[in-house]
Amino acid sequence: MSTRPDWLTWARKLQALAQNGLTYAQNEYDNERYRQLQAVAAEIFAAHTGETLATVEQWFAIQPGYATPKVDVRGACFRDGKILLVRERSDGRWCLPGGWADVGDMPSNAAEREVHEEAGFECLAQKVIGVFDCNRGGEPSTAFHAFKVIFLCEITGGGPHPDHEILEVGFFTRDDLPPLSLARTNAVWLAECFAHLDDPHRPTAFD
Repeated sequence: MSTRPDWLTWARKLQALAQNGLTYAQNEYDNERYRQLQAVAAEIFAAHTGETLATVEQWFAIQPGYATPKVDVRGACFRDGKILLVRERSDGRWCLPGGWADVGDMPSNAAEREVHEEAGFECLAQKVIGVFDCNRGGEPSTAFHAFKVIFLCEITGGGPHPDHEILEVGFFTRDDLPPLSLARTNAVWLAECFAHLDDPHRPTAFD
């Protein structure tokens, strides 16, 4: 069941319509209508998140052009049957190492880099565990519709060495998970990771 509130669904749709309209509009009259529509979407986000209008407008300006989902990549690394998690400085909760993919990244390389940067371990991506809708099953990202790609990765070197965004690095069993940063990693996605550890031939999950 989705935990996404109705206002977020509606505001995202308004923003996407406005952004796409501003991309393809042929005259200034249509541009003005789409700017007004975008302003309404920004007011909705600001009212429900407590952010300023200026901050919300910056969110909207990050990706000009046709509105598409962002891509979040995560690396699932295991050691002795335990999964590698990192504790985020932003909320003090735990998640798979990962983050937004950069332009020019190969998806697997992005996941490997994120594991190294956030946790200090070198790894190699082995397979795709799953491709998930970030807005269903967890706490949705505030302004973005996003897809999450989780790779099963093999640790090849390095050691625990958190970067400036991470407070701690640790390995956890499936029955002793710490408090999770649900916008980044939820229990359903971790269960799928453990299922792939149990069955190397398990097919990729998707929704």
